[in-house]
Amino acid sequence: MFSYKIEENLQLKLLTLQDANELYKLTINSMEHLKEWLPLIAYNKKLEDTENFIKTTMKQFTENNGFQAGIWSNSKLVGVIGFHKIDWSNKSTSIGYWLGKGVEGTGIMTKACHAFVNYALTDLLLNRVEIRAAVENTKSRAIPERLGFFQEGRIRKAEWLYDHYVDHIVYGMLAEDWVSLRK
Repeated sequence: MFSYKIEENLQLKLLTLQDANELYKLTINSMEHLKEWLPLIAYNKKLEDTENFIKTTMKQFTENNGFQAGIWSNSKLVGVIGFHKIDWSNKSTSIGYWLGKGVEGTGIMTKACHAFVNYALTDLLLNRVEIRAAVENTKSRAIPERLGFFQEGRIRKAEWLYDHYVDHIVYGMLAEDWVSLRK
């Protein structure tokens, strides 16, 4: 079971079915805020949808293909961060994340991403972590920029967002870069 204490009142914990009700409420209460950049979140219409998401993430964990963790601040679920999948042959992964309404701009996500990147590169011994964000999603893009990721390029029309495509900026961090940034 994955659990990672970032600081006294901030931790990451693997999502389980016991978290379904709290995650569902967080998602519903943050829906308008989240769906601007996460179109799939709009499909979370009932508790069963959240339970199915958690079951999928638990399967991902048991198959050693990454996982999704809840971000807990002061014992309250405030967001989710996760590995999309892990490419073990190339020792690489990508990270996705979101915070519920009202906790943005507090530094929580930067700390959570730092912990996840550190876990990927030092505990899992991966070589590369990637973060992609829509060009216009400046809040999400600020996270890898603060953490020292390298902007590696732009993928044109990378994601369908309701009625149009958006370009993504790709950020990458290599294990060797992470080590030198931490010195």
